[in-house]
Amino acid sequence: MLQFRQLALAASTLLLCSTSVMAGRLAIVIDDFGYRPHTENQVIALPAPISVAVLPNAPHAREMATKAHDAGHEVLIHLPMAPISKQPLEVDTLRPEMSSAEIDRIVRDAVDKVPYAVGLNNHMGSAMTSSLFGMQKVMQALNSYNLYFLDSMTIGNSQSMRAATGTHVRVIKRNVFLDDTQNEADIRYQFNRAIKLARHNGYAIAIGHPHPTTVKVLQQMVYNLPPDITLVRPSSLLNEPQVGNSELNKRPSNDITQSLHTPFNGLKQCITMQKPKPVYLNRFFSVMEESIHESTLVNYFFHQWRGWK
Repeated sequence: MLQFRQLALAASTLLLCSTSVMAGRLAIVIDDFGYRPHTENQVIALPAPISVAVLPNAPHAREMATKAHDAGHEVLIHLPMAPISKQPLEVDTLRPEMSSAEIDRIVRDAVDKVPYAVGLNNHMGSAMTSSLFGMQKVMQALNSYNLYFLDSMTIGNSQSMRAATGTHVRVIKRNVFLDDTQNEADIRYQFNRAIKLARHNGYAIAIGHPHPTTVKVLQQMVYNLPPDITLVRPSSLLNEPQVGNSELNKRPSNDITQSLHTPFNGLKQCITMQKPKPVYLNRFFSVMEESIHESTLVNYFFHQWRGWK
């Protein structure tokens, strides 16, 4: 019996270790780099796994991409793509009706202007990313470079993954927007949602912007992450199955920011008649031992082990 208890304790320890190994991974990308060196330098001062996406035609694009790379951050090209809504566009914004040659030229120019880039994500783009024909031309252009595509998911029916079929371009998807509002409480709420998604799915990708409020929240929260959450670069998630975004996570198709708070009409509190008793560590291991003792697989290996002796 003592031998079985030792085996059960070892199995419990192994379970705890495997849980920590499978901790949630959180990738954070800060878009719109190249216009605000002051706040962007504050982002660069944050931990290296936080990545930056640089607008290729921004006045400080090359400078900020180089600074971010030198500080150990992963650099992406933040390529402008056409939205459904009518609004001012960046120079060389990709549109579905563009020819393959024109898209090739814009991508080539962006790669030249944003040194050290290893990936590319879309700036706005609800009209472009929802066009299969348009995104196929983008993926063909990216196929000439060793760049992955991070879909910002500015619209729910993005065609990026379908368009990448037959190319070497790997696609990952954004799960949470951190700062659709610049209210500090909203940003904290979204950051905590990203943590919950990372726990639930094994990883999450959050996108934010170099607003002073966003930077302030990041400065406070990334240094106080729960022990089961690890900051990672987006490129470390390229082989992960892409989980779908809920409607709550999607930016409206017109790309206009809005608050993502939605009312919860369910039960607010679960009331118990008695105060719950604390669960101590020895009780945890006792329960684990009882569970393992009933396991057919563990009993099989235990009897095999006894036979080997």
